[in-house]
Amino acid sequence: MNQILVTEKLYITPELRRKKKMYKLQFFISVLLVCLLFSYYIYAEYDRSKSEEVSKQILEGLEIKIDNNTIKPEQTKENTTIKQYDGIIVVAIEDDEEDDNKIIQNNAAEVTPTKYTSPDGVEYYAESRVTIPKLGIDYPVLSECTEELLKISVNKYWGPKPNEVGNYCIVGHNYKSGKMFGNLPAIANGDIIELTDLTGRTIKYAVYDRYQVKPTDTACTSQLTGGQKELTLITCKEYGQERLVVKAREVK
Repeated sequence: MNQILVTEKLYITPELRRKKKMYKLQFFISVLLVCLLFSYYIYAEYDRSKSEEVSKQILEGLEIKIDNNTIKPEQTKENTTIKQYDGIIVVAIEDDEEDDNKIIQNNAAEVTPTKYTSPDGVEYYAESRVTIPKLGIDYPVLSECTEELLKISVNKYWGPKPNEVGNYCIVGHNYKSGKMFGNLPAIANGDIIELTDLTGRTIKYAVYDRYQVKPTDTACTSQLTGGQKELTLITCKEYGQERLVVKAREVK
């Protein structure tokens, strides 16, 4: 019995006590880090959900403006006929006393971006709406590109006005939750992307290429499209080390 007690006392040495304390401290720090990371994840998702709500509210305002600006083909009111030809609104006023019609043309692409003011007073401007039915992507395209605006919705990065000749470039975050361009990596050649401008005109673009580049490679934003209308969607890949580029061209 005495031998057993002596052995136990010899086993628990000061060095072992120090190691046990270190193990306990490491375990405590590990648990604390896990809790902090979990809390950060919850907060990040909460913040993204709030941003998603703002995006939806901007989209609702955009839908209203698009609907108000949309001129239906062959729309007639009294003696005035309104037609739309590829973004040009033509108003023909019929005069019973004259055979000639007075034609007034207005460039529909000059519509001012729609403004949305959030409850905290922040103003956002959207100039188009991008939709990818296959992936469930449907967002307003904000007319400027900043880190803060990218948290709210996808942004216009470069290019002409929506649905005009040139390369209209849109950037957005790639969230694992699927928000923004989170589902974009699943897109394939031939898939359809729809872009609606503020005149209510929706043009379909078919994907013809997709590839990855380094963040410093901006060749995909070139405006040399041979007189065609193109879309370029850009998002992060490989934890921000590369960019996924999706190229699409107007379906005629």
